[in-house]
Amino acid sequence: MNAVLQNNAATAMTLEGVSKLYGPVKALDNVSFELRKGEFLTMLGPSGSGKTTSLRAIAGFIQPTAGRLLIDGRDMTGVPPQKRNIGMMFQDYALFPHMTVLENIGYPLETRGIKRAEREKRGMEMLEIVGLAHCATRYPKEMSGGQQQRVALARALVFKPDIVLLDEPMAALDKKLRGQMQIEIMHITRQVGATVVSVTHDQEEALVMSDRIAIFKDGRLEQIGSPHELYQQPRSEFVADFIGEANLLHGKTRVMPDGVVVEGDGWNVSLPKDDPQGQALTATNTACVVLRPERIRAVAAGSPGGNAGEGVIEDKIYLGVEYRLVVRMNDGGKVNIRSRDVAAIAGMKAGDRIGMAWAPEDIVIIGA
Repeated sequence: MNAVLQNNAATAMTLEGVSKLYGPVKALDNVSFELRKGEFLTMLGPSGSGKTTSLRAIAGFIQPTAGRLLIDGRDMTGVPPQKRNIGMMFQDYALFPHMTVLENIGYPLETRGIKRAEREKRGMEMLEIVGLAHCATRYPKEMSGGQQQRVALARALVFKPDIVLLDEPMAALDKKLRGQMQIEIMHITRQVGATVVSVTHDQEEALVMSDRIAIFKDGRLEQIGSPHELYQQPRSEFVADFIGEANLLHGKTRVMPDGVVVEGDGWNVSLPKDDPQGQALTATNTACVVLRPERIRAVAAGSPGGNAGEGVIEDKIYLGVEYRLVVRMNDGGKVNIRSRDVAAIAGMKAGDRIGMAWAPEDIVIIGA
């Protein structure tokens, strides 16, 4: 979590009921959220979910069909991009090939009428921060992909914008470099106290870099919260399945004298009557149980008790520090288990029937 982000942090930006229509298509549908100063917020979702349209609306590249955008309390809905004091790092970096690294970084200052000496001073300060002071006189073609990315970030930060927008910042990098640059960008933006909105479809990138994540689906904001909140308390099956790995078990509910039971073919979840999740299920006949793979214990088949299930091991995969089991349930559905109890799993093999156990506090129930 960003050290400069406090619970009472001031609001940097607000989207109020923002919608964007392209004919009959709703690219954005009544999206509302706040961005706090010093926060790193990632908009996450599949292609066509609305995250990039939201970014473009914040930048001023498109105008909303309805709703308002406020930056630092001022209505900026109809204000052109160049007057919004927003920095942006594009997916392809958009560096000028005929300019040196220092000239590229200084370009936003030049357009704002800053004299050359001051441009070079502030440009070198940013190069120090991103660790590229020795590359000031090079040209973009002489830089690696990761170096070009840091130059583009320095250019987006050099004029101290109110908000920095990152459009798929890791898309042009290979997998190994993406992991390194996630940490680099996170450290750089926090070092300068930047307020950041990033767009990605990569959930790992969002989890690593973000103070909060806004998950989009079909033009709507599905849920917003910290990575921990979204992983531990998803409010919909879509969020549960999109953040991390999840087993989604659909079953019927039964209200018992001492609580509520959700059950399927060969599995059940028992919740006491004072459990808030159980109380919420008293008025519904069906529910979805969210079970994270690392929360399931593999036990002997036929083990008694509630909060358990059975199935047949279809695949057993050794991953060094843990085993992954794919278990086929009675109804044909599959459950993934990730276990670091290597000794207990070592003797199991594909085709064996096993039991599965979980604690009530390790599940999330989403009512129908």
